[in-house]
Amino acid sequence: MTKAISERLTELSDDQRAALTEALRARRSDESDRPGHDVVVLGGGTAGLTLALQLLGDMPDLRVAIVERREHPVPETTHKVGESTVEIAAHYLRETMGLREHLETRQIRKFGLRMFFSTDDNTDIGRRVELGSSQFPPLNTYQLDRGRLENELAQRCARAGVDLLSGHMVTGVDLSSADCYHQVRLSGPDGERELSARWIVDASGRNKLLQRHNHAQKKVPHSANAAWFRIAHPIDVNTWSSGTNWSNRITDGDRAMSTNHLMGPGYWVWLIRLASGSTSVGIVAESDAHPFRDFNRLDKALEWLRVKEPQCAALIDEHRDAIQDFHVMRDYAYSCDKVFSGDERWCLTGESALFLDPLYSPGLDLIAIGNGLVVDLISRSQRGEDVTALAAIHDRLFRSVTEIWLAIYQGQYRLMGNARVMSSKVIWDTAFYWGVFGLLFFQDKFRVAATTPAIAANLERLTQISNRMQQFFREWESIDDTQLTDRFVDLYAPLDFMVKLHTGMADALTDVEFEARFADNTRLFGQLAGQLMSTVIETYAERTLADDVVARIQEWQRDSLVADLIATYRRERKQNPTSTKWMMVGQPEPPAMTDDQCSVENAVTATA
Repeated sequence: MTKAISERLTELSDDQRAALTEALRARRSDESDRPGHDVVVLGGGTAGLTLALQLLGDMPDLRVAIVERREHPVPETTHKVGESTVEIAAHYLRETMGLREHLETRQIRKFGLRMFFSTDDNTDIGRRVELGSSQFPPLNTYQLDRGRLENELAQRCARAGVDLLSGHMVTGVDLSSADCYHQVRLSGPDGERELSARWIVDASGRNKLLQRHNHAQKKVPHSANAAWFRIAHPIDVNTWSSGTNWSNRITDGDRAMSTNHLMGPGYWVWLIRLASGSTSVGIVAESDAHPFRDFNRLDKALEWLRVKEPQCAALIDEHRDAIQDFHVMRDYAYSCDKVFSGDERWCLTGESALFLDPLYSPGLDLIAIGNGLVVDLISRSQRGEDVTALAAIHDRLFRSVTEIWLAIYQGQYRLMGNARVMSSKVIWDTAFYWGVFGLLFFQDKFRVAATTPAIAANLERLTQISNRMQQFFREWESIDDTQLTDRFVDLYAPLDFMVKLHTGMADALTDVEFEARFADNTRLFGQLAGQLMSTVIETYAERTLADDVVARIQEWQRDSLVADLIATYRRERKQNPTSTKWMMVGQPEPPAMTDDQCSVENAVTATA
């Protein structure tokens, strides 16, 4: 992985730093004799700012301009959604961008993802099935004030020599062919002007400047809406229950610092604490299950919460005068036909390319992956390579990855009301993220994944497994009419394969060791899929009087891929056993513990 700019600078001697300063000064003085910029980035949000820094980290003499319609600095509690990071984005910001100190001192260390599934009228969070970690996993993730982050990135861009044109609006783009420079027309405080650029990268977010220019936007078969607001009050879910059982579930960490999700049929509500003191509250709901008109205004959203999530609503009502803003996204998911063009020398990054779903916080991950591919294309082009074919390869890879990601959400919102099925799905999705996408990113293999035969073959197999599993979760939910309550599902510490996949992302691996690890993970996911399928079939086969269950099991038994995955599980389970605790099926149902029972158990454990 390319070193962060700040790390590269600290390695220089005083003489080297002085020489670099003089070279940058000379470069700027010579720019009037050179035609335009090497790269113009349309948009100065997180995607554009991080891309500019990554480009200069790889090519320090590159001439980069960013055009941003907002004035910098931006408000810390900005209007942008996307405050939660997971491992890929955290690694990108921490290591590639060199933001470790900023993240650890100016943002919040996140205590993982945490879900609470609906039980009865949702007036007692202690009775809801809780899914999350009981302790901090070792690879840190963060909750972000996006405005605070973007101001830090903008300052670093300015120090690195980026021409940051804030307060400027793009009024037109003329893409040129062959080796001619593109033209970008701007309107700003000093009137109209033009920039010329060899490469243009659209990081304009939902403005989608180049998508509209190229008519490349594509609808996706996933329809959901979101509404969110910030409240200047530190919402603490720990105070929502006083039971000993509730408080003793966590051994190392604070629930309030998790990305907390309140889950219900067809919807989820996020609660995210921010370093500025605010809490972000969001409603996300599938269109068919929950019409957007029911929560598309603040008064409607608060009433919606009173009905669906009364504990959350009561606290917000108590501090309603502290609500800071309100925003919505209608039918938010979309994609595009092309992300990178080598012959025309343009790229899309961030939400200018696509937006899938916020459930697992993939937005910054896709920025990190996409930016790496953009930098690879531009740096090779600047060295004189013809990147036409490579851009097509990167484009297919990136869009294939996002299609796998989309299948995780598409048609799955109905599962959110079923704690039994959804718990296993969340653990599967998290394991797959760590063992596939996370491993590829941490080991800097996305650039070569499509052109390395062994990696490409395993990716194809993993795509097949992942898509079948997402379908299986829907099929399982269709025959399950049970309800879980009063349960804590620890998605990390007790699960051997989860610990291994999480820590394994950051292992120092040679190319040969990586290919072996990726092959092992591919086998593991086949085994885990077969383990769940086999367990579900064996458990529900007892319900011989239910025609729908019998018909579903017969369909599974006739499915050749299901049979293949079950065979993989049976072949591997003796020499590579995996925990059964990730499946909320096929195990004895433990009785709900009273607070007194929990206190006795904790006392015994403490003296053992």
